[in-house]
Amino acid sequence: MPVAARSLGREFVPLSFSCKMESYTLEDILNKHLPIDELREVKRILYGGELENLNLPRFKGTDDVEIKGWKFRASPEQLRQPRMEFTAMPFAFCTREKQPWCEFAEDVSDGPSVMVLRKLAQQYNMVIISPILERDSNKGDTIWNTCVVIGTDGNIIGKHRKNHIPRVGDFNESTYYMEGNTGHPVFETRFGRIAVNICYGRHHPQNWMMFGVNGAEVVFNPSATVGLLSEPLWPIEARNAAIANSYYTCAINRVGNEIFPNAFTSGDGAAAHKNFGHFYGSSYVAAPDGTRTPGLSRHRDGLLVAELDLNLCRQTRDAWGFRMTQRLDIYARELAEAVKPDYKPQVIRE
Repeated sequence: MPVAARSLGREFVPLSFSCKMESYTLEDILNKHLPIDELREVKRILYGGELENLNLPRFKGTDDVEIKGWKFRASPEQLRQPRMEFTAMPFAFCTREKQPWCEFAEDVSDGPSVMVLRKLAQQYNMVIISPILERDSNKGDTIWNTCVVIGTDGNIIGKHRKNHIPRVGDFNESTYYMEGNTGHPVFETRFGRIAVNICYGRHHPQNWMMFGVNGAEVVFNPSATVGLLSEPLWPIEARNAAIANSYYTCAINRVGNEIFPNAFTSGDGAAAHKNFGHFYGSSYVAAPDGTRTPGLSRHRDGLLVAELDLNLCRQTRDAWGFRMTQRLDIYARELAEAVKPDYKPQVIRE
């Protein structure tokens, strides 16, 4: 199952590799300073081993686009053939000012960007996950942060609205939309069962868990997040979710900077500023056995292609038994109590 991720920047700012630390990826630093034997061992510890490179065709466009690809392999099985897919996933980020960007909000079924992608999905036999700013004209023009899932014949398989809305630092997205109401849908495509954990939802383990409970084999996490806020968390969360839930995760983050005409203040008390910060890219794919790809560039647009064998999901569940030993019954009882106004934590004091 090959997947492709793009790191997109609406206002891309090139950075010098020699003088800007934010131009370096972790792989750049390791490759530059470690001897080959030590490098191989470090990658084994960090990534679960080195993955086989995909032989991708050379990109004939601008040199500012990075293209990388790797293969994830499951063990051969007697009763099932390897299960492969190709999926593309663009990501659009809602900017700080409300106008004129709300004008771009569109309907899920026949919005302008959705219609373009429906044609491309059919033309190239692809499943496309398209994040949009959704306008629900049937519900008083309500706006949602939504991902549309488009099938290979151009049909709309379904949609998911973002469950968790950030109110941290410069990210106060409740200006635009509130928490979604679509639950944790898993979309049965001709290639496999996929789900979308939109951006800030990656910080909530229960959000990842419910996609697994509903049978997801690959969960995509389209994001737009900046370095000073979240970069230390980025390589951990999606990879940990892949391990805990025995599915693949695709962590996608944009690159570049957003500079606004009007200065704004933050929820963290920072002085008024116009620069939203450095979106650090670093998109990667993680497997249920903990293996992961290196990340894409921290400052250049890029395309990551990963060939996934979905049989690894069940093989990992068989090996570790996480789903079999999961105690949803206990969690359900305790969470039902925890949401009550008179709930008291289960604390035993001396």
